[in-house]
Amino acid sequence: MKVPNRRLEGWCALGAAAALAGGFAWRVSTAGARPAVTPATPLAAQDDPIPAPTTLEDFFRGGSQSGGDYEQMLSSQNCGLCHGGNDPAILVNKSWQGSMHAQSARDMFWFACLTIAEQDAPSVGDMCIRCHVPRAWLAGRSKPTNGSAINRSDRDSITCHFCHRMVDPFYKEGVSPVEDRDILENLENPPVDSDAANFVIDPFDRRRGKRGSHSPHSSLVSPFHEDAALCATCHDVSVPVLDRQPNDTYVHNAFGEPHPTQKKYDMFPGERTFSEWRESAFARGGVDMGGRFGGNKPVVSTCQDCHMPDSTSRAAVQGPVRQDMADHGMVGAATWMPRVVANLYPDEVDAAALEAGMASARSMLQRAASMELSQSGDLLRVRIINETGHKLPTGQPEGRQMWINVRFFDAEGRLVAERGAYDDDTGRPKADDTVMYEIVLGIDEAVSRATRLPVGPTHHVAFCNVIYKDNRIPPRGFTNEAYRRVSAPVIGAGYTDGQYWDDTSYPIPRVAVRASASLYYKTASTEFIEFLRDANRTNDAGRILYEQWSITGKSPPVNMVTQEVELATFVCGDFNADRRVDLADYAAFFACLAGPDSGPVRPECRPGDLDGDDDVDLADFGRLQGRFGPQE
Repeated sequence: MKVPNRRLEGWCALGAAAALAGGFAWRVSTAGARPAVTPATPLAAQDDPIPAPTTLEDFFRGGSQSGGDYEQMLSSQNCGLCHGGNDPAILVNKSWQGSMHAQSARDMFWFACLTIAEQDAPSVGDMCIRCHVPRAWLAGRSKPTNGSAINRSDRDSITCHFCHRMVDPFYKEGVSPVEDRDILENLENPPVDSDAANFVIDPFDRRRGKRGSHSPHSSLVSPFHEDAALCATCHDVSVPVLDRQPNDTYVHNAFGEPHPTQKKYDMFPGERTFSEWRESAFARGGVDMGGRFGGNKPVVSTCQDCHMPDSTSRAAVQGPVRQDMADHGMVGAATWMPRVVANLYPDEVDAAALEAGMASARSMLQRAASMELSQSGDLLRVRIINETGHKLPTGQPEGRQMWINVRFFDAEGRLVAERGAYDDDTGRPKADDTVMYEIVLGIDEAVSRATRLPVGPTHHVAFCNVIYKDNRIPPRGFTNEAYRRVSAPVIGAGYTDGQYWDDTSYPIPRVAVRASASLYYKTASTEFIEFLRDANRTNDAGRILYEQWSITGKSPPVNMVTQEVELATFVCGDFNADRRVDLADYAAFFACLAGPDSGPVRPECRPGDLDGDDDVDLADFGRLQGRFGPQE
């Protein structure tokens, strides 16, 4: 039954099926109140949510369409024979084979997510397959939308032939190839924005790149292939069933209809990596990163500058050596899934290339952040600096974690305290005594009533219409208003305009003389992997993923950066030296309290100068409160 295209005050009718099942309608609130964040928990079978009455129409996006008349997409092997073969010195074929672009249709993490999304919002998989398996989508094999029609040739994933046939969806006179004009004019529904794989593909085998060529195949000069806008095609993801309100909340559209504006910033943000970059200093002329990224290019600006850096290499076996040859490794943060791919598809992939790709990803992560340590009295300050052109971390919202681990040592070298400790057995970091950088999505009261899920955070991403937390570190050039405008707001943190770092302070144990701090990144959290296993009612994807996750180190954390510091002598408010801060110490503190700039501090009051600035004031009292109890 097609859902009527009507809206009621504060409500959306979501279809007769849900209503008849139990009298539920999807009530959509425009209230901005957000309850406290609580952990998402796996559902028992009897608690399965009520699925949304979605159809293919709900996820329609413009651009080239599935099942059209396209000349055949060639396999990567066809291109790889000339563009490097097995020669790792030619950074095209071999580099690409080690990337997740070459494995996007073999990614079991994606398949497990797709399954749950299809259970919750039928037909959403069409949008997912469009990005991850474009060859299948163009050929009409995105139906059924659960991915079951994807074949071995489709698992070639995001191939050379696909990317190099992409057309800039917004024609630029005198810049775009003239052939693109006819392609765009013949589209029934041209894209309004670039996101969620609403790509335009040349229906003919006319390849494009930054250099034109005629032999052995023709290639059109396409500035689009050096433009970050190409990456926006898949690295901004928007949920078209949700419509943004003036107060930045999100309500459901009428079901059975495409999104009314097709503008990505009018939809709920699934991912905003491109938009985060667009509103950074990198997009406004570039940043000299001193060789940290960019290969042969000192100033980096676009996505390609960092993720496909200029190298000294050839484009093809018989081609000339160039100083600006783009490395086709397209390296990100994939330090775990390539090993799972190698386990599950040993006869389809190059395991050595995947290992090399993981090594490159570890290197990328280790260049993505820097750290500064400093001591202020009884506190150790850890500053994490985002060196990337987007939030850190970025991308897929579910499962990605980044946290600070701090270890304190005494004069004998013994570990006396640890914050943010990681449990190798469970794959869980201890997050209640450190900072966890992440995005947390969830649902409001209206969606809760419709789905039978509790209000608050949930791993059922297809239902999410609220961002409950996003304290990921912004990049250079960040402003709160710009990020709010592109639906990438900071929530649960206090970054000021221009801030691209974050400071966290840790009380120093009384006996500590040395500290070590590390920043860790983990691709897939235990909670989300267990959810994908337990909530799956359709197939084995969640179980297979969990088994692979277990035998490959539980998505082992990557140490992005580590610093050590020798600690100076400090005081901790323990006036009577009984290794406790209690009410007796409070009384002694208030007898010494004199206010800012009141020094020098009398000898008997030294234990109260916790911040070491030669006075006893309310700043010290704040630290004293944090010290209350036994002193390590």
